[in-house]
Amino acid sequence: MIQIYNTTEEINTKAADLFVESAQKAIAEKGKFTAVLTGGSSPAGIYKLLASDAYKTKIDWSKVFIFWGDERWVPLNDDLSNAKMSYATLLSHVPIAAENIFEMYKDGVTPEDFAVTYEQSIRTVLGNEGKFDLILLGMGDDGHTASLFPGEAVLNEQTKWVDAYYLAPQKMYRITLTAPLINKAEKIVVVAFGEKKINALKEVTTGEFNPTLYPMQLIKPVSGELVFLVDKIAAGTN
Repeated sequence: MIQIYNTTEEINTKAADLFVESAQKAIAEKGKFTAVLTGGSSPAGIYKLLASDAYKTKIDWSKVFIFWGDERWVPLNDDLSNAKMSYATLLSHVPIAAENIFEMYKDGVTPEDFAVTYEQSIRTVLGNEGKFDLILLGMGDDGHTASLFPGEAVLNEQTKWVDAYYLAPQKMYRITLTAPLINKAEKIVVVAFGEKKINALKEVTTGEFNPTLYPMQLIKPVSGELVFLVDKIAAGTN
């Protein structure tokens, strides 16, 4: 499902509303809400909105569990850290327990070993079904999502829930949820806006199936819902 909005602010509001709705529903039905955050600059406005007085009181944060879709393998105080941005805009401003937050980085271990540990953490909270209530994703200009980049071996992963690898073009390690795990989710919300997203969005949604080139095409929920929140510019309708 593609929903087109006039402005980024409208996208942020819709995404925040979906986050709240999913949280309230999950907590009412299961007693907890499991969410996956995305990095980059795109979600900052969403997180700030969720941290505002108008939104944060709508969620029982003591029953919220936070994970990430991917992370650059850098310390949590590094400006490249997705977690750092998430704390600055959201997590440091809401009453969520530290033990309910699962950052995708740990000092003193290899990214490959930590990927195994991170999967174990997911299984501990979600069980072997591995079904998140809500996953927020962005989409790169090249059609990547999370750290599922074009041409990388991680695109073919079928068994691991979490994988880590060295991304040569960026000269750094990345750790990411894999497509099979993402696709288990109850709801997946993809945010994309701006002129640079036009080609990727068109190819991902209406082009031939070529996930090696456009990895976002791998995101096809098993039984949940996939929603694209885009602006008119990205949709090519402006």
